[in-house]
Amino acid sequence: MTERLLTGVDLGGTKISAVVMEPSGRELARLRVATPRDDYEATLTVIRDLVIETERAAGLGQGAEPHPFGIGTPGSTIPASGLIQNANSLWLNGKPLHRDLERVTGRRVVMANDANCLALSESADGAAAGGAIVFAVILGTGVGGGLVIDGKLLNGPLGISGEWGHNPLPWPGEDETPGPRCWCGRHGCIEAWLSGPALCADHERRTGTVMKAGEIAGADSPACEATMQRYRDRLARGLASVMNIIDPDTIVLGGGLSRIAGLAEDLPELILPHIFSDAPSARIVRAIHGDDSGVRGAARLCA
Repeated sequence: MTERLLTGVDLGGTKISAVVMEPSGRELARLRVATPRDDYEATLTVIRDLVIETERAAGLGQGAEPHPFGIGTPGSTIPASGLIQNANSLWLNGKPLHRDLERVTGRRVVMANDANCLALSESADGAAAGGAIVFAVILGTGVGGGLVIDGKLLNGPLGISGEWGHNPLPWPGEDETPGPRCWCGRHGCIEAWLSGPALCADHERRTGTVMKAGEIAGADSPACEATMQRYRDRLARGLASVMNIIDPDTIVLGGGLSRIAGLAEDLPELILPHIFSDAPSARIVRAIHGDDSGVRGAARLCA
């Protein structure tokens, strides 16, 4: 039984989650702790201890043979060097996270980008189950993406497959050029327009009012409605450029902003003018497993 159990970790900027589940998707235990921000060594220790505690909660005793675990991380691993790149949790960048986790845990570790884990989870037993080409999007503190083809993650030789958030916003208007500065150093990245902080910044630039993303999305005011319309239009353009390249049959929206009422439902009509086809076929759906998709997908890395 223990050999069939899957352990996964989701390393986020504010929290770290761990799960132990069966291949069927039935969870046996799930725990969550705060991320020790800006402290790399503490991050390694917390992950090690969290894996042990979660497996203990799942009924695996201390005598059980340690088995591999999967982990979803921000950014990606450079295949040639094993170092983390492009993480908005900046204290991870340039670190050999995979090697260090195997050292401190004494286990084999399988690592993937957090958006890749979302894609793997939702294509296995979520909103995109059965889809041949699945593109999954994270709309949260950052903007990421993951691509699963025929049930397998596509990573690419540079480890950046699916990173649509650091392409420029397609078909920009005059008031969108050069665009806000992104943390990556460029201007006008999709992430700099479509992340949660970017939504708030756009509203503040236009209105002078500071509001949280959820407040803007839920407010009944012309100014907030205008901000949300700009957001939907930009999201539609960003996804249309992806559809024109990979032609997925399902696009899954994850992350906190995916829960905005009507967002997934409005996108097909807004995308249509930008698609190089009169009959786009991609379904646009919310992640069934919500915030848990990342950690569940991480566990499936070891399936």
